Amino acid sequence: MTIVELDEYRTVRVAGLRPSPADRDLAVSPELRKRLELRWLADGDLEITAGSHVGVVSLDCASIHIRPKLVGRELAVLRMLDYASGLSALRHLDTVRDLPGAGPHLRDLVCLLLTVECEALLRHGLRRDYVRREESLPAVRGRLLHDRQLLRRFGQLDRLECRFEEFDANILDNQLCTTALDLAARTTADEKVRARARRASTEFSSLCPAVAVDHRLAAQVLTYHRHNEHYRQAHCWALLLLGHGGFADLYATSGPSGQTFLLDLNSLFEAFVTRLLEEAFHGTGIAVRAQPELKESIGYRDGRRYTTITPDIQLTRGHGQTAWRRSVDVKYKLYTDRKIKPADLYQSFAYATALSHVGSTETPTAHILYASDRDTTPEEVILRRYDGSTAAQITALGLNVPSLIAALGTPKLVLALTGIRTAVTSGEAVPGITH
Repeated sequence: MTIVELDEYRTVRVAGLRPSPADRDLAVSPELRKRLELRWLADGDLEITAGSHVGVVSLDCASIHIRPKLVGRELAVLRMLDYASGLSALRHLDTVRDLPGAGPHLRDLVCLLLTVECEALLRHGLRRDYVRREESLPAVRGRLLHDRQLLRRFGQLDRLECRFEEFDANILDNQLCTTALDLAARTTADEKVRARARRASTEFSSLCPAVAVDHRLAAQVLTYHRHNEHYRQAHCWALLLLGHGGFADLYATSGPSGQTFLLDLNSLFEAFVTRLLEEAFHGTGIAVRAQPELKESIGYRDGRRYTTITPDIQLTRGHGQTAWRRSVDVKYKLYTDRKIKPADLYQSFAYATALSHVGSTETPTAHILYASDRDTTPEEVILRRYDGSTAAQITALGLNVPSLIAALGTPKLVLALTGIRTAVTSGEAVPGITH
């Protein structure tokens, strides 16, 4: 199969492919077109345009790998994801680093980490719990279901309708892992990872037979306690692979078919920055709120609401109408070497104005934090009134994402967080992180 590799936000043209009808249907799928643009041209070439989603799309005629570039490579994305989730899900990162050559792509890395976590569960021994079952048995076990016995077996005593509880490993904690391992064993591209996933899948299936698990429902109902806390990391990778809820919806996929695995770096970067700001402002009296709704900001003169606007992040100090408030808009866009788009400026000016209050002597201010591959200094953009006075201002700052990722878990992160806090509150330059 032809393998096509391209970086995010890039366009390539590939010749010599013979698309199947399924490939053409996938190319025009609304779900895929939100994430990746595939165009079969008149001359037979395939034009691929990538955006902020990275991962794998498998066609019958080719496998398309969209690789991250701005934040680093696949391991950097996993480190971002691990930090943003607040979990220590990369406990086995050395296992990934020891892989020969360039190593597997992002989806195969997730399959490997899932397999490693499930292997640890098998060594520990799979959790068992009481499961309610209802069966027709030759002798009473548990409770006899009188109504069902009368309706189904009136006058028959050779089989009895019973309800009982059985101590079994076939529970949701294990079912989710079995389902994900089965998918990994069937669809992983890397041979070594696939063989390892197949072995783990066989062992899991012998104790917990594979069943159809609704992973979306599982993500909603799973709760963790002292008996299953050690399953949390395995479930994160399983839900990420299956397509829903693994890390608080930081990604988007088309489902567990194995055909598409695309992770949304827009959402991931927003969650990453939110976590950075929470740590940067910890203990300062400034609260960091993610996705706060400004319900009354845009409405009719008679008080009726017109629409709701929602900044990515809101910084708040104090309470009531006169509290200090700043919006922070997070952009995973290539703004290091070009101007910020007017639409993004208009949006932040609206946030700044909506969060200001009458009588304040401070200029309404908002912030834009965007991803960068190097250190930057803040830039101020001003909205002027007709008389030349300042109506609102925006401080735009590029975050050196590769340096921040390299600093995670080290004392250098403290310096980086201090610089971010200073830049956001006073507009001073963010010091670089030395290595």
